[in-house]
Amino acid sequence: MFLCRKSFSAMLKYTEDLWLKNVDRLSEIDSRFGDGDHGITIGKIARAMGECAENWKDESFRDLILCMSEKILGISGGSAGPLYGTLTGGLALPLSDEKEIDGELLKKMFQGCHTEMTAITKARVGDKTMMDALIPAVEAAVASSGDIPEILATAAQAAAQGAAGTEKIASKFGRARSYGDRTIGTPDAGAVSTSLFFQGLYEGLVSQQ
Repeated sequence: MFLCRKSFSAMLKYTEDLWLKNVDRLSEIDSRFGDGDHGITIGKIARAMGECAENWKDESFRDLILCMSEKILGISGGSAGPLYGTLTGGLALPLSDEKEIDGELLKKMFQGCHTEMTAITKARVGDKTMMDALIPAVEAAVASSGDIPEILATAAQAAAQGAAGTEKIASKFGRARSYGDRTIGTPDAGAVSTSLFFQGLYEGLVSQQ
């Protein structure tokens, strides 16, 4: 199986819609120990991603992704803009001028996300950040022996499990860190939004079948 322009664009648009549906939920989670604006910023990020996908014409996959990354990096509202701009930009690392994406290239794209993110943050699994969802998702995708739907499904499942796992640990980064063990019982908003990103990509593909 290959991802073509039409299918990849639809996956991004589906992810945009999923993020937008969860704006209030993400802000509510963030309001418990943070600034309470994570959902608002994710909404801006979602619209920027959707705009690039909607206006995508003859440009390469790489050009589309760099368009998204640039727009997202410029979004104000805490650290989410720079973080998601970096994450999405990482998808372009292994790309040149491909017209289609196969399973192995998709894995490398996810590895690119991991590479770029670990270059800008020291957070890892167990620190109650978006990395608790991203790292397991990438590892699961790379380990998958299936085709693109299975790669995306395993990544989405791992991201969801990683996000859910942040409820059991105390925050070690950001404003929430000052609350220590009181953050136990609340998931990390960034991990939840990251899990929604992978969920959107998978469900966006399935919705076309």
